[in-house]
Amino acid sequence: MAARYDVIGDGYARTRREDPRLAAAIHSALGDSATVVNVGAGAGSYEPSDRYVIAVEPSDTMAAQRPRDRVPAVRGWARELPLRDGSVDAAMAVLTLHHWDADRQRGVLEMRRVARGPVVIVTYDTRVSNAMWLMAEYFPELAALDAAVFPAPDEVAQWLGDGTTIEKFPLPRDFSDWMLGSFWAHPERVLDPEARAATSGFARMPNSVVERVAVEVGRDLADGTWDGRHGALRQLDAHDVGLRLIVGQPHGAARPAR
Repeated sequence: MAARYDVIGDGYARTRREDPRLAAAIHSALGDSATVVNVGAGAGSYEPSDRYVIAVEPSDTMAAQRPRDRVPAVRGWARELPLRDGSVDAAMAVLTLHHWDADRQRGVLEMRRVARGPVVIVTYDTRVSNAMWLMAEYFPELAALDAAVFPAPDEVAQWLGDGTTIEKFPLPRDFSDWMLGSFWAHPERVLDPEARAATSGFARMPNSVVERVAVEVGRDLADGTWDGRHGALRQLDAHDVGLRLIVGQPHGAARPAR
């Protein structure tokens, strides 16, 4: 993962800006936790500012983009968190689980090991995300990759144990974090090299594939084909493209209502 993001992470913070609505959902899921470890912390998006945060990140390129108001990142990997059992109140991981490769389950169990309270994971359900127009009509290579690297939310919930909840998070049309799912109403972003480069799905593909997708989307935007098929999406305030908030409680404790 470190080598991967050392290549694709440059400029990530310019388009992947924290959206306050997703931040609020994550911070609510963390409950009253005073200490939080952020695993795969990257540039620091979605870290709470009112709690003590330990950021764990393997990529120097990503860690270097952390703002001055965020704590420095500790170099480390999800598979072996540098913390004692139950040493923090909560653990969080935002759109990083699919980069843990063979260590996905081990990393989730490590989060459960070090956190006394909730484990909060933001990920995608590829059964939904792969039905989005981009993957379904233009980008089958990414659909295949995502199906292979994203564990199903139900599987993650099994790793975390009884009492784990899975919540849908429909992405608003004006979502400020340009993650790939946010392209649902903004096909023009496919034509923006910087926007593409800040999404791991595009960044992990050969240039020939990326160029083909951009050419095909550009063609269909120019001649009206895209709007003929999907223009109604532009009128929606929000849309479910598979983003999921998974919250595991210790010993199967129920999550407090909010």
